[in-house]
This record gives sequence, C-alpha cells and structure tokens, in this order.
Amino acid sequence: MKAVALFSGGLDSTLAIKLIVDQNIEVLAVNINTGFGSTKSRLEHMQNMCKQVGAELKIVDIESEFLQDVLFDPKHGYGKNFNPCIDCHAKMFAVAKRVMEAEGASFLISGEVLGQRPMSQNKDAMQTVLNESNCDGLLLRPLSAKALAPTIAEIEGWVDREKLEGIVGRSRDRQLELVKEIGLEDFETPGGGCLLTDENFAKKMFDFIKYDKFEVKDIPVMKFGRHLRLPDGAKLVVGRNKDENLHLQEIDNDKYYHIKTIALPGPHSLLGKNATTADKELAARIILTYCKTQENKTYTLSFDEEELTAVPFDSRDEIKPYTVM
Repeated sequence: MKAVALFSGGLDSTLAIKLIVDQNIEVLAVNINTGFGSTKSRLEHMQNMCKQVGAELKIVDIESEFLQDVLFDPKHGYGKNFNPCIDCHAKMFAVAKRVMEAEGASFLISGEVLGQRPMSQNKDAMQTVLNESNCDGLLLRPLSAKALAPTIAEIEGWVDREKLEGIVGRSRDRQLELVKEIGLEDFETPGGGCLLTDENFAKKMFDFIKYDKFEVKDIPVMKFGRHLRLPDGAKLVVGRNKDENLHLQEIDNDKYYHIKTIALPGPHSLLGKNATTADKELAARIILTYCKTQENKTYTLSFDEEELTAVPFDSRDEIKPYTVM
C-alpha cells in the first residue's frame, strides 16, 4: 500500500505522514512549488522532516500551470490579500492526484486540520476543494479524520481509523503531544508559508499587474528588495541588504537593467527597460540615496553597459511618493 502526501514541510503535514507511515504504508511526500513559497530555500529542512518520519520527498514545480490556471482568475476569489486559497488547494490536490496515479499509489493525505484556518479549512471550503479537484473520497486528513466522514482508505480497511486523530480548531496542544511521542526534532513553528497571503507582497502584485503582464520569470523579482514605481511607469527594485543583493544579481529577466554603483558600495538594483530618460535619472538618484554618500557630490552608476551620473536626494523622504513596498 502506498499513499501520496501533500507536504509543506510544516509540522501538521509531517505529523500526518507519520500517522500513516506508522500503519506500515509507504508515503511519498510531494511538495508542490507554485513559486510563491518562502524566499529562503527549505529543501534541507523538508529532507530532514521526511527522514525523521520515514517518507521519500518529491518536488513538483507547477509555476507556469499555477499562473495560467489559478492566480489571476480564481473561481472562488481571493482571500484578504492576493491569495486564491481555495483554488490553489484544489490545484495542488489535482496535481497530487496525477502523481498518485503515476506512482501507482492508492490514496492521498494532507496535514489540514478542520477549523484551524477559518476561511480555507472549514467544512464547506474543504469539501469544495475535494469537489473541484475530483479527489472526494481519495483524500485522507489524518489529523482531523475522526471529525470528518470516512474516506476510501478507511472504509476499505487500508488505514485503521481508530489510530488517526480528531483534532479540530486552532489549538496545537495535541500536535505538540504527538511531537513528544514520536521524538520529532527541528520542526517549524506555525507561520504563513505563502507570500500571496502577505499584505505587503499583495501590494507589489497589484502594482505589477497594473503596468505589465505577469510571467513566471517575474516571480523572483517580486520576492526581494524595495519596490518603487516611477512617474513614467518604470519599475525599480532596490536591494535592502547583502542577501537581497545576491538574489537580485542572479535574476535573469530581459525586462530589466541591472544597476550597480561604481567606486561606491551600494545596493544591487533592477530597473524596467521601458524606463524613460527621466525615469533612469530618477532611479539613479533614488539608488544613491540608499548609499553612504557626500552631500551634493556626483556619482556614477552602471546600467548594464551604459553609465549614468547623478546626485543623491538630501533625504529618503523624497523617495516616499514612488514607493510601492
């Protein structure tokens, strides 16, 4: 017997896998990458969690499919920010079902807990996800199984329902008891894993689609730096620290110039290639204002192969009218 788990790397999905592995069922932990997860690589963490509970990890990339089918026209709308949670979950379950069939597995599992998230994990929303993904009966939620209708795996006797949990609500007391029982180490504390649920990230997304068509290659641009919109419409991204500068340097997107300061330590920046001369000059002044400069001194910046000189603003307050987030 084999099951496919939707695996986020979080505590709940890890515990859900353990409850099934303990019933002598092989579990393939599938992490589905929409492109909007954490800005930091979590591969090592996910591998560690899988190793501890005895599951194999598989990463499935659906960035293009997610943009095309879900993000900009969700059937069930958005949450508080730019998050189409119900449609996103349905897409993930549909993808997991494809993996299940390809792997010759018999059912799906997830770490969802009934009532933990009022909007996306109430009974109606959870049933809608099953209907939309054609997974009704196939998906077992081990942490809340006793509070939900039996699934095929339980009815057929593949899984002993009595060895599953009936957790409901936002308290995590029972999960922490299970952590102690199995000796799980280095697990993650609860937190939002999807950037689309973040208010600041949503502001950047709404600004972007107002001016441009969003593509897969634009996802990394959105994850780092200060984002500004200049008067003639160009987008400017300015790195805020060494880590962000490194990420911005690695971005390969033909929509943007890469901008560096010359003979002056400064942030790595991106500027839309649709920038007018006025926007380029303004971008240069903004970037220099985030450097340690001398008053009224002229500095040089490199726009890929082009060089431009500018004087920084006297105060960062002068930048605020252009700031998105």
